Amino acid sequence: MQIDVETDRQMISATRRGRRPWIQLLSAILKLAGPRAELLRHSEKPWASVTFSGTRHTIELTFAGAEAVEAGESFIAALPDHEFEISGQLVADATVTSVDHTGEPAAVLTVACELLLLEDA
Repeated sequence: MQIDVETDRQMISATRRGRRPWIQLLSAILKLAGPRAELLRHSEKPWASVTFSGTRHTIELTFAGAEAVEAGESFIAALPDHEFEISGQLVADATVTSVDHTGEPAAVLTVACELLLLEDA
């Protein structure tokens, strides 16, 4: 077996350039939401304007139990102004799009949010 070091370097470089930021984003969201948050779903769509390109992410979290609901309410308050650190990306917009709160039989808060990530040139 012969190994071509230059080809390997090119493949690794292309993989790194093509990596999407969703893992870093989800990690940051879950850190902000706290340990009582549970990820329900995540979706990602390409986004572009005349001058920018990036991705739009839709994330849904649930918080079950009274303490978790308090953490969810703190997450809702903190999300729009949070400074995310995602390499190669700028979070241009972070909004809560829906909140569903039920109290019976146990307190559950479900939060959906959308984030627009732009490629940082």
